[in-house]
Amino acid sequence: MNSLSSKICAIDDELSKRDLALDPGGYFIIYLDREAELICAKHYTNVIDERGLAIDPETGKPIPARGKVERTHETLFSGSTAKELCVKIFEETDPCSVTMLDHAAYLGREFMRAQMALVSGEEYVQD
Repeated sequence: MNSLSSKICAIDDELSKRDLALDPGGYFIIYLDREAELICAKHYTNVIDERGLAIDPETGKPIPARGKVERTHETLFSGSTAKELCVKIFEETDPCSVTMLDHAAYLGREFMRAQMALVSGEEYVQD
């Protein structure tokens, strides 16, 4: 890895440690369907409580940030490119399931990472 790559990775690693406000519009689980050559994003709804925790609207319980959680997604979005996914989510869905600009920016970055992994064959793990 060259020095610019190392610098970029260090900046991103540090920024990934910051606290984030959760989007009341819900969250997305992003993955690749390599057989279909698609980037997929499952959208899940949630409620944000007074502590800032994401709450499952069906159970009323906090949604853990780590580990496996059995929930049913609200919508499945898929596309061959990051741009196609962004158009489907931000332009063609009414109301939009993303209500915060920082969440929209995050999704754009993640969709680009997923697209690069799809093209290169590298593993994609959502940040």
